[in-house]
Amino acid sequence: MRSRELGFRLWTGAFALVLVLIVAAIGVELTRQSMLSIQKFGLNFWATRTWDPVTGEFGALPFIWGTLYSSVLALAIATPVALGIAVFVSELCPARLQQPLIFLTELLAAIPSIVYGLWGIFVLVPVVRSLQTSTPEVLQQFPLFSGPPLGVGMLSAGLILAIMVIPFTSSVAREVLKSVPIAQREGAYALGATRFEGIRAALFYARTGIIGAIMLGFGRALGETMAVTMVIGNTPRVSVSLFAPQYTMAAVLANEFTEADTDLYLNALIEIGLLLFIITLVINVLSRLLIWSMDRSNKVVTPAAEPLAEAAA
Repeated sequence: MRSRELGFRLWTGAFALVLVLIVAAIGVELTRQSMLSIQKFGLNFWATRTWDPVTGEFGALPFIWGTLYSSVLALAIATPVALGIAVFVSELCPARLQQPLIFLTELLAAIPSIVYGLWGIFVLVPVVRSLQTSTPEVLQQFPLFSGPPLGVGMLSAGLILAIMVIPFTSSVAREVLKSVPIAQREGAYALGATRFEGIRAALFYARTGIIGAIMLGFGRALGETMAVTMVIGNTPRVSVSLFAPQYTMAAVLANEFTEADTDLYLNALIEIGLLLFIITLVINVLSRLLIWSMDRSNKVVTPAAEPLAEAAA
């Protein structure tokens, strides 16, 4: 019996080890295939703004900037909306509307990226263009609102990413709120809390899971390719402007990988893929550390005490 248990443990452990091997294999292969670029540019590849295949000068800073900028912008737009949807569906929505809203949310998550991109070109880009042309000239003097009135640019990319992130974040946040023990709400109401304060207590109790939902949306935004490629403008530049065309790491890989006509050019593109891989891993590790630290703080304080105290305050 003990030998069977040991064999079963080793068997399932081998399957778990496959995941580690896959991640390691991806990292090793990307490093090997980009070695020519790594040897030529070194760490300057991260900080150089020039991307010129004709002269053989390559730097990833515009793509790193565009990826992080568009993802953070999308997260800032999507998080309040996604949490509002999650709270309404799980706490306030009439029973007959709950399932249709859940279905529509899941339907948004199932729409292909290319469809979002087409919608962005025909609907979102003209809206952003009209918004830019109607922006007061005083604001256009600031770097944040400067740029040509094209419609394609960082704001369009951030908006399309936010729309794509909302279903993932709201679905996970909704399930987290559903898992909050009923005693939390009942305890808040027993202390004289209003409906709003009871919901706030539930949000406080579920904050670790909500952070996880937000980070899941962030990871989704980092790797998005086609929809962003179609509306961001695809110009390798570093700019704080919401209206200026820019570029992302995933977009440059999709646009230029088949056009690489030299070994150095191809290696530089693969190194961008390696950087995207590393950035995604680092962000996910940091998010896990954040969730772990919040879990530890929850164990120090009695789980029921602080949310109820907040609601009663």
